[in-house]
Amino acid sequence: MEKRVKIVCGVVAVLGLLSAATGFGAEVKRIKGSQVDISSTPDRCIYPRSPALALGVTAALALGIAHAIINVETGCGCCRRGPRPSGSSWTLALLCFSVSWFTFVIAFLLLLTGAALNDEHGEDSLVFGTYYCYVVKPGVFAGGALLSLASVLLGLVYYITLSMAKNTSTTHVSGAPNQSGIALAQPQYPPSGQDPVFVHEDTYMRRQFT
Repeated sequence: MEKRVKIVCGVVAVLGLLSAATGFGAEVKRIKGSQVDISSTPDRCIYPRSPALALGVTAALALGIAHAIINVETGCGCCRRGPRPSGSSWTLALLCFSVSWFTFVIAFLLLLTGAALNDEHGEDSLVFGTYYCYVVKPGVFAGGALLSLASVLLGLVYYITLSMAKNTSTTHVSGAPNQSGIALAQPQYPPSGQDPVFVHEDTYMRRQFT
């Protein structure tokens, strides 16, 4: 594996882990229903401060940067540079690419929406004569974290598969023998167009002594 591929995989993996970790952190730090204060004013919800907004936004940004790096390195799917893998390898790469984008979109929306709703400290709602205080449902940030991790892993599989195909193609091209400098032998014929005459060694010796 080339040094550039290793560096890209390392950076993307770190960003994926950061996205998942901050996503789970936002799940832990999100505002729960029991933390909302309704004792002071029964018709108003008082929310505590929570770092879930910053954690959710960080998770979404880390996921977006990781996907941007993969797409820049691979040439954005159908606009990709370089040779394609053959057979099952290309099918696997295409499947990973499609699922990676699908999970990316869902994870990105979950993380950003959860962060925004968790920090929404607006008025409560009156429904059928009862006041309700809204909080983010359990599992929104955790689901976004899991999907972001899956999206990054699938993107790495796609990137590594294409990189291996490119390296294999380059090796085959560079390993081909260069025949441009080989001189081809040309047949030599007697200038007179006649067959050469062979003289026996005894005849040659006798002519020398006479």
